[in-house]
Amino acid sequence: MIFLDKTKIRIVSGRGGNGMVAWRREKYVDKGGPAGGDGGKGGDVYLIADENMSTLMDFKYKSVFKAESGENGGIKNCHGHWAKDLYIKVPLGTVVKDLKSGNIIADLVVHEQKALVAKGGRGGRGNARFATAQKRAPQFCEPGEPGIERELILELKLIADVGLLGMPNAGKSTLISRISSAKPKIADYPFTTLIPNLGVVKGPNGDGFVVADIPGLIEGASEGVGLGHDFLRHVERCRFLVHLVDLTAEDPFSNYEKINIELAKHSEKLSKLYQIVALNKIDAVDEEKKNDMFDKFKTVSEDVFLISAVTGENIQALVNFMAQKVKEIEKPISDIVVQEDLDAFNNDDSEYEITKAAKDTFVITGGKVGRLAQVTDARNTEQVIRFQNILTGMGVFEKLKSMNVKDGDTIIVGNLEFAYYADEFYG
Repeated sequence: MIFLDKTKIRIVSGRGGNGMVAWRREKYVDKGGPAGGDGGKGGDVYLIADENMSTLMDFKYKSVFKAESGENGGIKNCHGHWAKDLYIKVPLGTVVKDLKSGNIIADLVVHEQKALVAKGGRGGRGNARFATAQKRAPQFCEPGEPGIERELILELKLIADVGLLGMPNAGKSTLISRISSAKPKIADYPFTTLIPNLGVVKGPNGDGFVVADIPGLIEGASEGVGLGHDFLRHVERCRFLVHLVDLTAEDPFSNYEKINIELAKHSEKLSKLYQIVALNKIDAVDEEKKNDMFDKFKTVSEDVFLISAVTGENIQALVNFMAQKVKEIEKPISDIVVQEDLDAFNNDDSEYEITKAAKDTFVITGGKVGRLAQVTDARNTEQVIRFQNILTGMGVFEKLKSMNVKDGDTIIVGNLEFAYYADEFYG
């Protein structure tokens, strides 16, 4: 399975169904009144965390997601059905960002935790909704509100109890394959592991904890050298780290220091995570070097283990100690700041603004007038007049007069465009 931990998707919520223009046609009912039903609401779009997913690979083959539209209104005051909501599954640990603003809008860390990322459009009202004592036979209805379209960045940060790190070829894959059921690729050359590997380890009491093998850490990893730049973020959610050191290396202590420098460069928080030092490959070095390295590492860490991932020597003691520390050390508090996601809703009620786009053209923008324009059918004169009358009540045309609008000038609001004449609709 290919591991993918960052991707971009485009989502579109469902459009609301159109309202209906219809009339009562019962027998013996002369000149029956309006009976057009409302359109149904369009489908919402949600992201939902799924513990059975471990990668964003599914989004490599499908990156556009569209919810269903609401059903149009019917005759006899029958309303259209609401569309089904769309749920998009993502792995636990997925951070969601809005591409346009860069804001973090969700951090999904619990199974079935969900986030609304696009609200479906409201269904348009049928002509029965517009009947009044003065206007008993309205000839118009509303179109449904359009859905919301936006692009999101999905970034996976693995959720593991323990992060296993070290220089390439330090034996991380061998160790995780020995202490868990994970089966990573193992070979005697650097960068054998190109993706993080997760393994579930059983402690002495049968309690399980998750270990993540983080590949590609070398000097300069925090700046993008090697593979570490891509995978350092997967360490951020760990309770603590097991730092695996290859005793057969030319300078094991220098390698240890280089990795810690890269952690500090990536994040101060990472540099302060508790570490267990595991000196690996004791089967391949003499007693003198083994003892010298143990003494040297004891000066920088209280918990140092001499192990051999190949032979299994001291592995169980290390696992037991890891299990103990998992119980003792709380999961780190997330420093991810989730911001209010206003872009998921089509309910912007902000004040309107008028811009003079040209000598004879005025553009009106703003949440409320924009939404009104969306549900106004430009082909229906009654609807356009109604829209213009609403603008009058909002003081739009008084503002235009103060900006020296003249008869014949073009007024643009959303998808609507009409000419201004002071003596037609504006009182």
